[in-house]
Amino acid sequence: MPPDRPTRLSPRPFADAAALSRGVCRAMGAAGFACLTEFRLANGRRADVIAMDRQGRFAIVEIKSGEVDFRADAKWHEYLDFCDLFYFAVAEGFPRELLPEDHGLMIADAYGAAVLRESPEAPLHASRRKAVLLRFAHGAARQIRELVDPRI
Repeated sequence: MPPDRPTRLSPRPFADAAALSRGVCRAMGAAGFACLTEFRLANGRRADVIAMDRQGRFAIVEIKSGEVDFRADAKWHEYLDFCDLFYFAVAEGFPRELLPEDHGLMIADAYGAAVLRESPEAPLHASRRKAVLLRFAHGAARQIRELVDPRI
């Protein structure tokens, strides 16, 4: 079987998650957010995209590359305690009726993203916000340092 064909064990996603992540980060940047990808939260989970706006609000974007990816993921609930805003980002063609309606929704591709449904705001407690902010700053500084000296 050619490698580009889906198999029963490895269904082909609607889109490449890395491409969707790039589009989400572009759109969030245009909206005034600074983004980090593959961000490790204090609970050990890793958010696909975390973004902070100029007011210090945090948004987490959970990228779903296909229906199988969404159905297999029960951990996204564990991200909600670490953000003010929560979005799902999916490619055009994703069965949107699967996604919970009480969170934000973006349609993304490699070049950008459009918000179809705004996320309701659930403000972080001040102590949690400080902890997330420190982790965000440290992660950003580490990523910059790794660009300058990849041998770290």
